[in-house]
Amino acid sequence: MPEYKNVSANIIMSDYPDPDVIRVDDCYYMVSTTMHFMPGCVILRSYNLADWEFASYVYDELEPTERQTLKDNRGVYGKGMWAASLNYHEGKFYVSFVANDTQKTYLYTADKIEGPWTKANIQGFYHDMSLFWDDDGRVYTVCGNTEIHLIELKSDLSGPKEGGVNKIIIQSDREKCALGYEGSHLYKINGRYYNFMIYIPKGRMRTQACYMADQLEGPWTGKDVLCSDLGGWNSGVAQGGIVQDKEGNWFGILFQDHGALGRIPVLVPVSFGADGMPVYAAVEDGAKVIDNKPGYKYAPLWSNAFTNPAWQWNHIPDKAACRVEPSRYQITTTKTVVNITQATNTYTQRTLGEKCAASVTLDASAINEGDFAGLAALEGEYGFIAVTRQNGKLYLVGAEHKISYTPWSMGVYDTDAPDIKTQLPLENAVIELGLEFDLTKAEQKVRLMYKKEASGAGFVQLGEPVQLRYTLDQFVGVRFALFCYSTQKTGGRAVFTDFNYLSSSNKL
Repeated sequence: MPEYKNVSANIIMSDYPDPDVIRVDDCYYMVSTTMHFMPGCVILRSYNLADWEFASYVYDELEPTERQTLKDNRGVYGKGMWAASLNYHEGKFYVSFVANDTQKTYLYTADKIEGPWTKANIQGFYHDMSLFWDDDGRVYTVCGNTEIHLIELKSDLSGPKEGGVNKIIIQSDREKCALGYEGSHLYKINGRYYNFMIYIPKGRMRTQACYMADQLEGPWTGKDVLCSDLGGWNSGVAQGGIVQDKEGNWFGILFQDHGALGRIPVLVPVSFGADGMPVYAAVEDGAKVIDNKPGYKYAPLWSNAFTNPAWQWNHIPDKAACRVEPSRYQITTTKTVVNITQATNTYTQRTLGEKCAASVTLDASAINEGDFAGLAALEGEYGFIAVTRQNGKLYLVGAEHKISYTPWSMGVYDTDAPDIKTQLPLENAVIELGLEFDLTKAEQKVRLMYKKEASGAGFVQLGEPVQLRYTLDQFVGVRFALFCYSTQKTGGRAVFTDFNYLSSSNKL
């Protein structure tokens, strides 16, 4: 008899948006958007749909452009890779996606989920694409926003097939939606074709829709299949794929916006009604899942070791100017900038859970005049605690950055210096810094913490908590971030050691 376990709907309380999920034998794999972070295109592994660990990143770096390397001091915030399609076909893994800065469609293939992954391009640009092989071996992509396109591809996936299918199969009613259909996930189930999508009807929250057809080219008919809140966020649970377990049960993995924490994966049981359309269970009820590997010990999705895959750089790093060891991370600055979002080699890790915390020891003895080195709560509206050298003296500062544009503005770049709220003189260049997050709906704040020099006491708060907010200029949940940047002279150096992550408490 299979072994079951009951799980809550929020399977990972962390920023893993745009999920696509498959099962290969006993193992599930889920890909998620990583945008401007490197390495990128993360794939997680599970044997029960509830517990997840890192399986691989598809690439170390995507394209070493002026923007993806932050050489232009603007970067690709809110862009980079989006909404990948994950497939397993005839013994090979496929990951395909577009990058909104390069305007290219990427195809990666591997014999094993751990890689190595081979990189190629698919000619054209296919927004929120779903890659699909039909029973006759012909291969297609379904993609687009507002208008959903069915495009037949060459057998080698290099581009559209000459004379192949290329048509619009589903259209949004522009008068009735704030966001048209997108986020396609195409399947063939029991002889019928299904395309799952997200959209936002005017005056409503994010909604999952599904269209169905007996023939791939249509006609397609559909309806809304899930419009449900979870936890009072008023943001809807939608966009993602479905997967079948070994006993024939179906599950959807979608996501929901959770403010500054980011976009959170949600597991929902799915059945099919008499009309053939999918029926999603009540979101708040969670799910009962089969555990294909009882007793398996999952590696956590956080780590104190700097060499762990939980860490990603903010954009492509300059590896000649940083040094990574299991217990030590070092940054040397190579350019002058005005703020942390322009800084190279910032090293990040997701927040995990609504209440979490971390501390790190910083050695700032080698920073230059005008440098800032420290620990940030990094997203569009951020805060940080740092050591700076001003007029030859060291200071501990607490800073924040607010944006003046609307929270849903995209393509906006941060060119402002952070607002220094608190400043204290320091005698010792070595100091323990910390962040304590409260990302509950009512708070959405971070406390900037430090240990007083030679006091022997615990952490104390620096200044007032910083209010956080999820905005589309960066389009990601808030992260712990180790940084060092220069405003006047390059060559400053910061060394970080003794990182300590608390994933179930926000009290250092």
